[in-house]
Order: sequence, then structure tokens, then C-alpha cells
Amino acid sequence: MTGQLHTDHTDPVHKLEALTWDFHSADTTYLTHNLHPYPAKFIPQIPNRLIHELSTPRDTVADIFCGSGTTLLEALQLNRHAIGIDANPIAVLITKAKTNSLTTSDYVDLATHKLKCEGLLQTIEQLAFDSPLQDRPFVSRGWRPNPDMLDVWFLPHIVEELAELLVFINQVKSDSANILCQVAFSSIIVRVSKQDSDSRYVRRIKTTPVGDAIRQYIKQLTSAVATASQMNQLVDRSLSRQVLNANILDNPPIGEFDLMVTSPPYPNAYSYHLYHRTRLMWLGYDPEVFKASEIGSHRKYSAKGHNRATPDTFRAEFDHIFQWLRQLLKLGHHACFVIGDSKIRGDRMDNTSILSTVGARSGFREVARIERRIPKNRKALNPSIGGIHQENILILRKV
Repeated sequence: MTGQLHTDHTDPVHKLEALTWDFHSADTTYLTHNLHPYPAKFIPQIPNRLIHELSTPRDTVADIFCGSGTTLLEALQLNRHAIGIDANPIAVLITKAKTNSLTTSDYVDLATHKLKCEGLLQTIEQLAFDSPLQDRPFVSRGWRPNPDMLDVWFLPHIVEELAELLVFINQVKSDSANILCQVAFSSIIVRVSKQDSDSRYVRRIKTTPVGDAIRQYIKQLTSAVATASQMNQLVDRSLSRQVLNANILDNPPIGEFDLMVTSPPYPNAYSYHLYHRTRLMWLGYDPEVFKASEIGSHRKYSAKGHNRATPDTFRAEFDHIFQWLRQLLKLGHHACFVIGDSKIRGDRMDNTSILSTVGARSGFREVARIERRIPKNRKALNPSIGGIHQENILILRKV
């Protein structure tokens, strides 16, 4: 553990420095935290501790790279208002589904929708039984995305099942219930596709049986409704939740907040636009829009030529972000970053020091830098930058 020493034992930062942060055996899937797969997300215990010590009930907590909504859910549990921003439309959907309040009417709509899906599964299974030699006994009249993408990544019968599921989902009129259905749908896309996994954008042979997309969806929706119900019972409905699909470099218009906790993208570590590509297309989004705005993506840092991203790219982006952040974070309050090093063309990049140095230029003083070990099986990073098994919790104070 490193960082500035504090003599004031009442300072909450001093207490945070004295804690153990590894959480090797902690449960990270409670409530809606396990609603949707999302590679390289940080564990909920980290924002929970930071929020608990560095804010008070009814404060507003922001995450400017909210990903799958971990910080926002922890803020709500701790009786704080929550703000999230992300350029990835899938991330925004997940965060909304994880934190939305559901009404009695929503639960009725979801139950009705599930019954319709169960009826669809019976129909598809009966058609397959009656016509076992047909490759695609059931044909949906629903919309489907780019046929070239479908031919590459999905078996023909899975395409029809997903298209029909979308028809049913679009009939769910309540916004909160509809978003939960969309997230349940999104969560099964990679599983029923030919994509190897959420962290490997390569094809492999899969023997996905007829009806499996419907089965997987019903199972996921059932679990989503159950965990959302638990969350709703725990969280005060009067707490505000604001989630924006926006490029952070465009200075999105949000209100003032009391604490910022985020895990920003590691440069060269991951390309979310690529691994979420089929999900984005099935839900009607253009992956190229997110691709252009994604910060830290492996695609940008591994590119060749004079336009490739460099450590200076990361510095310039965060110089802009800190200037924007200074306008919104209250004076004397904290901005917390959970981040590790990267490797750019073989050279190690100290992202924590970059953030600290750039932040200082906008009036953010480093008050703690806490090291924690990353379990080898947790972070799904690009193999070419392997060997990064430690990250830092950087705490800056606006002065």
C-alpha cells in the first residue's frame, strides 16, 4: 500500500488506506450485479467502500464511465443519488435495468410477456418435432439486422428465434419493463451465437439446438425479474437515477455531484465496440458510432501509422475530462479512479501517475494511491498486454 501519509485519523481517506482491498472471496454477484456479462468490470466492494467513506446519505455519486452500473447500484444501496455516463449503448441499457424502479404494473407486464415467450417456445418445439429435417421450420416476420453479419455469426434457426423475441419485446410498453427485457435479450446474444465468448471475438462451431434462444431468454428474464425485485425492495424509490448515453469528451450536461467513482478504460486493453458488436446490431444501434468515441480501445492503440493512439492521446483526453469534471464536482470533494497499468508496443504505461499529473493541472490533488492485487481470472484484458495483475485506487481531492 502506497500513498500520502495522514496524521488526522478522522480523515476518511486515512481509514481507506488502512483497509485491505483484495476481496478474493467476496460475493460480486448479489442483487442485479450479475444481470448481464460485462468484461473487465470492477467488483462492487470497491465503490461501496469509497462511497461509504467519502460521501453521506442523500449525496449524489457519479460514474463517468459507468459500464455495467456497478457504482450506481452501490450508491443507491447506500442511500445516495446516482449519475452514470457511458458511450456504449449496451452499458447504458444494463445500468438502467440494474437500477430502475419497477411498479406493480411492470411486474404484470413482465409476467404476461414471459407467458407469451413460453407459448412461442412450445410452438417452435412442436414445429421442429413435426419437421425434424428442416433447417428452419419456424420463420419470424420480425426485423433482423445486417444479413451479412447474421450469416457469419448465427445459425439460421437462431436468427428466426431472436427476431421473434424482439417482436415480443417491442410489445412491452412500459419503459422500465422493456429495458429489462432488452437486457435479458442482450445477455444471451453471444451465448447463442458463433462468437467464442464475451472476451474473444472469434468464431467457433457451436451446436445450438432449436428453441435454445427462447429457452435461454426465458431463463435470463426470470432471473432478471427476481433480482430486480430484490433491488426494488432494498432501494429507496425517491432516490434519483440519471443515466446518459454520451461521449464524455462532449461535456455531457449533468448536474453538480458530491463524489465521483469510476474505473476508466485501460488504454490498449479492450475494444468494447467489437465484443458487443452483435448485441449492438440486434438492438438497432450502429457499432461504428460507439467505435469512433470509445476511449482506450485496443483498436486505436494497436493501429499503425501516424493516427494511432499513444500515451499522449490518453493524457489529452483526460486533460479535457478533468477540466469538465472541475466544473461539476464540489470543492473539497473527491474523484476516485480504479485503474492499472497498460502496455503500449511493449512499453509499460503508468496510467495512475498520468491521471494524477493531469488532474493536478485542473486543481485535483492526489491524497491517496492504494494498491490492490487483481485475481488472475478476473480481468479479461487483451492477451498482448498480459502481466498486469495489479491496479491502483487513486483518490484525488478538488482543491
